[in-house]
Amino acid sequence: MAHHASALKQMRQGQKHQARNRKNVSQLKTQVRKLRAAIAKGDAAEAKETLSQTVSAIDKAAKKGVVHDNAAARYKSRLTRRVNALNARG
Repeated sequence: MAHHASALKQMRQGQKHQARNRKNVSQLKTQVRKLRAAIAKGDAAEAKETLSQTVSAIDKAAKKGVVHDNAAARYKSRLTRRVNALNARG
């Protein structure tokens, strides 16, 4: 346990930042999970609609520093390819 005022303040700030990051990561994972469920179901229309929301969530997470920019680009690319493949099939 910290004893100095500055260290105590830093701990409080760290807890706030941790909670904020956890919330942002949770929102991102939930959105990606929804999209993957739509893809698994084979519903091309729902997957295409969910894709735009998911890409937006990924961009927001990258902007906030929750995921790295390259990781965000990779997520978007892979999910988009899967949705496009689903549209091509059906």
